[in-house]
Amino acid sequence: MSILAAIRDAFDLLLAGDAELLEIIAVSLKTSLIALALAAPCAIAAGYLIAQHAFPGRRIAIWLAQAAMAMPTVLIGLLLYLTLSRQGPLGELEWLFSQSGIIVGQMLIALPVLVAFSLTAIQAIDPRLAETAITLGASRLAVMRTVLHEVRFGVMAALISGFGRVIAEVGCALMVGGNIKGETRTITTAIALETSKGEFAQGIALGMVLVAIALLINAVLVWLQGDTRMARGWS
Repeated sequence: MSILAAIRDAFDLLLAGDAELLEIIAVSLKTSLIALALAAPCAIAAGYLIAQHAFPGRRIAIWLAQAAMAMPTVLIGLLLYLTLSRQGPLGELEWLFSQSGIIVGQMLIALPVLVAFSLTAIQAIDPRLAETAITLGASRLAVMRTVLHEVRFGVMAALISGFGRVIAEVGCALMVGGNIKGETRTITTAIALETSKGEFAQGIALGMVLVAIALLINAVLVWLQGDTRMARGWS
């Protein structure tokens, strides 16, 4: 099949609302969004605590958070596979080759991204903001809310980067999910499968969906940033 023919067939699949294609997209969005929702609160709180508090080993914590972003997802998948297998310590959960297993893997992948990006955003603000809030009698929780509100676009960027990281990864999803049709077949594992079979139309269609998702979520962030600048009278 020529490239042009494959692209034409890919558009046909998208326009026709192919049921299998939509099912794969739904599984990817469901697992990625749930993983992000579960990982975000802990990761953002961890980024805030590391940025705002001095403690022994703080530099090591920052180094580990940044280094963990470069960990290969296939290695995370391997470690999680061994943990969730029947002989593993969490084998009784029976999460291997299930959406729950994929969600756990994607949480582990998203955590360092969310922590590192949140940490960087919080470190960039004027430290006098938190000091002023404390002087005015704000509680620790109120200070945290104030700081996070000030860096909300940095936190949004962290969430978008984390979402992009998990929905586009293939190694962990393939090893832990098993690429089971209708259950754990995600966009990336389906692309890998269809390409290996020489069926490029569905792979191209799913690739288009990934690009569209990336463009959409980044467009939303840019729009929100621009809207806030206009509200403040910025040009």
